[in-house]
Amino acid sequence: MSSPPELTVGRLLSSWQLDVPALLVVALLGGLYGWGVLRLRRRGEHWPAARLAAFVLLGLGTLVVATMSALAVYDHVLFWPAAVQNILLDLVAPLGLALGDPLRLAVDALPEPSAARLRRAMTGRVVRLLTFPLVSTALVLVTELTVYFTPYFETALRDNWLHQLMYLHLLLAGSLFVVPVLTREETLPAWCTHPVRAALVFLDGIVDAVPGIVVMTHGTLIAGAWYLHHAPAWSPDVQQDQQVGGGAMISIAELVALPFLLAILVQWFRTERAETVALDRRLATELIPAAPTESADPSPDLVRPWWETENSAVAERIRQQRP
Repeated sequence: MSSPPELTVGRLLSSWQLDVPALLVVALLGGLYGWGVLRLRRRGEHWPAARLAAFVLLGLGTLVVATMSALAVYDHVLFWPAAVQNILLDLVAPLGLALGDPLRLAVDALPEPSAARLRRAMTGRVVRLLTFPLVSTALVLVTELTVYFTPYFETALRDNWLHQLMYLHLLLAGSLFVVPVLTREETLPAWCTHPVRAALVFLDGIVDAVPGIVVMTHGTLIAGAWYLHHAPAWSPDVQQDQQVGGGAMISIAELVALPFLLAILVQWFRTERAETVALDRRLATELIPAAPTESADPSPDLVRPWWETENSAVAERIRQQRP
């Protein structure tokens, strides 16, 4: 394998290579998403432009950058491009794809029989187990540690088919946590409310930094035999290269946690606002005059509001707050 030229800022921005399997995945995902949007628009339904932009730019764009940019050109001779490449596939690309809400788009765009089958599949026992927040967080952590601290990574550097499989493995592992937390509430336990999800995202941000910390402080070289043999003359010390890669992993993990948390908080605000509007409408319809009755009192009676007759925690709280 010939060594690429010395990596400079210019080459970091301008070096690209074609990755056919990755390009096919990007084309497939983009084509299916575009088909769903067009199908909704033909029915006169609206699909938010922000979701489309997030899916295409942050989701598919990150896949292209990770697999075909200078990161892919130099990942076989330097460790830090490979580390950045993997963290983009594991954290950033799943976030972009999830913000596009592709599963909801699929349910809305597909004919009802197919949409019903998709809903059943998304709420099946296996899916619910894999997307259980603590399980999916552990899967992301185990995936990262397995990549770097088993022969998995070094073997993938030798065999292109395994390298492509590793790309897909990282993308799926990250998506198992991000997609349900952001888009598919029905796959989550009932106790996983928005405050709980915000706490889980905060915890996930801490957990995601663990592989980077371990890589940066690990005394033994990761895929050391490979990088010592293929390191070009212009490359830094291999140990220093690994430390740079670990630091980049930590930085990206913490940067991703902030927009992820903001997305959960925005969802929380919108849900609370929608519930408040619905409650106001319910109160407005129930506080209406009853039909006139034959009574000496000419003033109409009012229908008793639901919180005076309903036996629930919400009704009890309203009764306690009213004078």
